[in-house]
Amino acid sequence: MKTIKKIIFSILIIIFAISIFLVVSYFLNRNSGKGALQVTSVQKSKVYLNGKLLGETPLCKCEYPNMLDVGDYTVKVVPEQTGLDPFEEKITISPSVLTVVDRTFGKGALSEGSVISLVPITDKKDAQILVISFPDRTQVYLDGNLEGITPLLLKNQTESDHEIKLTRDGYKDKTIRIRTVKGFRLESTVFLSIAENSSASALPSSVPTPTIISVTKIIISSTPTGFLRVRASNSLSAAEIGQVNPGETYNLLNESEGWYQIKLVNGKIGWVSNQYATKQ
Repeated sequence: MKTIKKIIFSILIIIFAISIFLVVSYFLNRNSGKGALQVTSVQKSKVYLNGKLLGETPLCKCEYPNMLDVGDYTVKVVPEQTGLDPFEEKITISPSVLTVVDRTFGKGALSEGSVISLVPITDKKDAQILVISFPDRTQVYLDGNLEGITPLLLKNQTESDHEIKLTRDGYKDKTIRIRTVKGFRLESTVFLSIAENSSASALPSSVPTPTIISVTKIIISSTPTGFLRVRASNSLSAAEIGQVNPGETYNLLNESEGWYQIKLVNGKIGWVSNQYATKQ
């Protein structure tokens, strides 16, 4: 009887130890300060991160401990086929979040692609979608319904799979499939390719690709305090989520009466008073 009790006691200790290990491992992974990166391309390519060779496509740094440290990076995708321009874009790696870079290479402005990631938001019950496109002012359809033109922020979305379709005259339609998550904003930066039957496609391949078409920017003006508060929504009563300084410039994502919506360097999106900001 004592032998059976000892065996049961030993088993319980082992189970308890395994449980502690799994719980600690879970929280270490969640708080490890690492995120995942996946890069795919049509035309096999080399992938560089901050100028250092990371690997070749298809690439996925998706399993701990091979994931990337949280922070801002410059990713560069260089196709092996000669005559095709490389793709370069700034990305942000967030904790326990997968960032996906996809690129289809073509001659000049015939290339297309997307960069998709999730950014935590303060409202854990909300699920948001941010769509930025190059070129901008592109029509956005969500699950077949026209929602507006880029840059476009959609709030209060259902936590489920969705389909985003972007259309603009002279460019090929682009469709991406996403999944929204409560407590996160899904950010999608989409690069459209010129339609081959468009007169614009007759331009020489040296014409800049859509990746460098500029978007509207704002510049922060001088303020009595020496800085400008960034609010969570377009209201003076909204929570302050950051501060910006005079002389700094930001992409204009959206605007409302008396307010401009911008994206901060830490990935947060907020509103500033247009009394102290000017469109460039």
